[in-house]
Amino acid sequence: MDADRDRARALQDEYERHGDPTGWFDALYREAKDHPDLIPWARMAPRPELEAWLAAARPDLRGRSCLVVGCGLGDDAELLARAGGRVTAFDIAPAAIDWCRRRFPESPVSYQVADLLEPPATWQGHFDVVLECNTLQTMREEPQGRAVASVAGFVAPGGRLLVVCRGREPDEPMGELPWPLTRSELDAFTQHGLVERSFAEMVTDGVRRFVVEYAK
Repeated sequence: MDADRDRARALQDEYERHGDPTGWFDALYREAKDHPDLIPWARMAPRPELEAWLAAARPDLRGRSCLVVGCGLGDDAELLARAGGRVTAFDIAPAAIDWCRRRFPESPVSYQVADLLEPPATWQGHFDVVLECNTLQTMREEPQGRAVASVAGFVAPGGRLLVVCRGREPDEPMGELPWPLTRSELDAFTQHGLVERSFAEMVTDGVRRFVVEYAK
C-alpha cells in the first residue's frame, strides 16, 4: 500500500508541475489496468462510515436524489442505490467511470465524468443527499476552498450532506497525501448555507476519521 501511495503522490507532483492538478487521477486509474489493489483508496466495498451513518440515521432514501462526489470505483454509490436512492455518481477520471460501468453493468446509478470545480449548472441545489468522502483531502488549500463551496452548492433545500475524511488536530502535522482535515477546516461548509447536525469520530483501518452531517 505504501508503494501505491508513493506512486499516487509522484503522479500528483508530475501533473501539477505541468499545470494540470487533477489529471493524475485518470492517469492512476489507467495505470492500474483493472487491478484495484493499485488504487490506494479502493476498498471494493462501501465505506464503513457510510454504512454506519445509514444504520444510525436511517434516512428514507426511497426516490430521493443522491450525489456521490469523486465516486472512485462506485461501491458507495451502489450502496445508496440499494437503499432506494436515485443516485448520480461522478469522478473527474474517465477511466474510473468506465471501470464503474463495467463493474456494475446493470446498475441504476448514473455514472458521469465531471469536474468538482466546474460541475454541471443543473446540479446546483438539486440533491437531497450528497456524499463527499475523501475527495477534499487530495486538494491543496486554494482548490480545496472552491471544492467546499461546490459540494455545499449541490445540496437542495432541506437536503443533507455527509462528509467523511481523515481527521487531525490543528497542532498536528498535515503529513502527506491524503492530507487530514481539522474541524475548523470542515467548518467552512457552514459558510455556504449549511448547518452542522452531527459530528462523530471513527477509527477504520487504524485511521482516525471525522464523519459530519450537514443540513440545508
